[in-house]
Amino acid sequence: MSALPAFAGYGIELEYMIVDRATLDVRPIADRLLRDAAGGVVNELERGGLGWSNELTLHVLELKNVRPAPDLEPLAGGFQAEVAEIDARLAPLGARLLPSAMHPWMDPATETRLWPHEHAEIYAAYERIFGCRRHGFANLQSQHLNLPFADDAEFARLHAAVRLVLPILPALAASSPILEGRPGGLMDARLEAYRGHQAGIPETMGRVIPDTVASRAEYRERILEPMYRAVAPLDPEGLLQHEWLNARGAIPRFDRSALEIRLIDVQECPGADLAIAAALAAAVRAIYAQTWAPLQRQQAIATEALAEVLSVCIRDAERAVIRNADYLALLGRMHTPCTAGGLWRHLIEAAPPSAAWQPALAVLLEQGPLARRLLRATGPAPTHAQLHAVYGELADCLAEGRMFLS
Repeated sequence: MSALPAFAGYGIELEYMIVDRATLDVRPIADRLLRDAAGGVVNELERGGLGWSNELTLHVLELKNVRPAPDLEPLAGGFQAEVAEIDARLAPLGARLLPSAMHPWMDPATETRLWPHEHAEIYAAYERIFGCRRHGFANLQSQHLNLPFADDAEFARLHAAVRLVLPILPALAASSPILEGRPGGLMDARLEAYRGHQAGIPETMGRVIPDTVASRAEYRERILEPMYRAVAPLDPEGLLQHEWLNARGAIPRFDRSALEIRLIDVQECPGADLAIAAALAAAVRAIYAQTWAPLQRQQAIATEALAEVLSVCIRDAERAVIRNADYLALLGRMHTPCTAGGLWRHLIEAAPPSAAWQPALAVLLEQGPLARRLLRATGPAPTHAQLHAVYGELADCLAEGRMFLS
């Protein structure tokens, strides 16, 4: 089967927590849910073009479209229907799904249960090498957006475009401001934890923002092969010698000719997730088309400069102030400084996604990302009871397919 050309299809992956229906504590029963739905223990289950699958831990379930979709709009309703089906199956078990990118009071050191079934040896290797019972591994839920490429020229252009948008994703998508029962001063605590979760083998992460590469062969030579060599002494069986060991913010999946974007926190409902995916895809497409700068200039900006923008956006989300004039010019913004929220408003106006996403994007632009809205609801020093009430409302938003409004 020939590879799809750029922007001819979209792959979406959404991760959700399974929690107790009364306490909202994590419940490690993803294997039971999949077994009951499939009639036996399985790692994944396909239902009419959408799929459920396991993740590293037993309290997380992933939903995805199993084949590239030519349009994002039909996926929102499909994902919402799967959420309803899963919640209906979890209800008799006293459980439900909870959105957002981190559980607000989970203790990963004591509550983590790794997947014990098929491919358990891979998860055991991750645990042995990196230590998975911590934030960044055991307590994170994200959206992945997969964009296809057909050849080296498309790969180089797509990689360059995605690289430029990665640093400002928290300004639109941050949803993890609460960690271990309290606000921690970061709007995107998931990404802060993610930035160091495989730091023991830095070749697997780099600066999270990937370095510029011009071809698939160059990527294999400069990124994948050094990563495989670095992990080999700790992985004598070769269990982790795969593309998915790469933990950069966007990674090429050469096995399916797609670039997988990993820096999007999961939102309160699939409609919000897909609106962010649509805005991101539209912005990437405009950069890919060299609307504001030619490819050579896009590729020339230093990774360190992009990583600095990511850092301030992890902390301040849409209120982050971006002062790098060269970076802003690459995205068509000629006035400095500029807030990250203002930059997203510019990108969405310059490269608007379809009208279907405008109501959700209006909430994101006017009220801020979910992290900002959660903090308004919890206040600066919430009690456990207050957190329980706010995150219970968040679970209702997922079940009912609606935005969380502050």
